[in-house]
Amino acid sequence: MAKIPSALVAAGGLVGGYGVARWTRKRQLGGAVLAVAGAAAAQQWRERAGGKAAGALTAAYVAAFAGSHPLAKKVGAWPAVFGAAGAVALASWAVADRNA
Repeated sequence: MAKIPSALVAAGGLVGGYGVARWTRKRQLGGAVLAVAGAAAAQQWRERAGGKAAGALTAAYVAAFAGSHPLAKKVGAWPAVFGAAGAVALASWAVADRNA
């Protein structure tokens, strides 16, 4: 069975985490989705690109999550989340998925 690309897992975690939090009105549940997807992506990053790359991509994932909050005040919540998810997906593809 082919693995889901880590870029898709990471982007899905950011978008899915926000969507779950928004639609259920339970931020903790959205945070759980974000954390589980982040951990799954980090494991794939470690396997495909090594520990240093996984650490850098995990930091980018967390920074994208944090950065989407102030960005949302300027462009709206969904555009900020999609922008952050796209940036993380692009970085993940470039570092870990491109040669997989």
